[in-house]
Amino acid sequence: MHHYGIIGYPLEHSLSAKLFNEKFAAEGIEAEYDLYSVPDGKWSLVIGNLLDTLDGFNVTYPYKQTIIPYLNELDESAKAIGAVNVVYQRKGYNTDCIGFMASIRPLLRPFDKQALVLGTGGASKAVCYALHRLGIAPTIVSRTPQQGAITYKDLTAEVMQQHTLIINCTPLGMFPDVDSYPPIPYETISAQHLLYDCVYNPEETLFLRKGKAQGARIKNGMEMLEEQAKAAWEIWSNCDL
Repeated sequence: MHHYGIIGYPLEHSLSAKLFNEKFAAEGIEAEYDLYSVPDGKWSLVIGNLLDTLDGFNVTYPYKQTIIPYLNELDESAKAIGAVNVVYQRKGYNTDCIGFMASIRPLLRPFDKQALVLGTGGASKAVCYALHRLGIAPTIVSRTPQQGAITYKDLTAEVMQQHTLIINCTPLGMFPDVDSYPPIPYETISAQHLLYDCVYNPEETLFLRKGKAQGARIKNGMEMLEEQAKAAWEIWSNCDL
């Protein structure tokens, strides 16, 4: 029996266990996938044991960067991005960028040349990497002033008009905190915009609903989850099974 899982906190929203365990059952694979909800204060107490006992695992918010010092090696994409969402034998990979690119590429229009990327964590880093590869210039939006980013207060009507892609890489709106949303000026959004939410639970966040009400195109993170999971399984199965 092989053992896989996902490490993060919180994990009430996660559908990864359902996705992988259904795959294992359908394909007759002797494996199980569990959720490892690890509060920040317990991270250092459990991560070593999980690295030693799991055949492979996913990493999600807020540990995609925290995990790196515990690994022996990073693949090319994880090294370039500076964040890890897949681990096998103490080597870190990033399949978030693969999932995001596969999900957003069919939705892009010729005028989609600039993107606002909301958030500065591991998902944001993977999305920015993917956007560069797609020939789209990302502008990071942070809650607090920091180098290489603007703040929500800088989102003027002109800035919003110039950036037709708006990508939420924060956990705002994620179950169970479904009443929260990124504080962008939604009244400036038009039918030219695509609002993409890396959150997939709930299916339609307040961020997406507010954009749709303005006539924008919208997309949630479910396909990104599915595509990055396929890439993760290729890593684990090619190495392990």
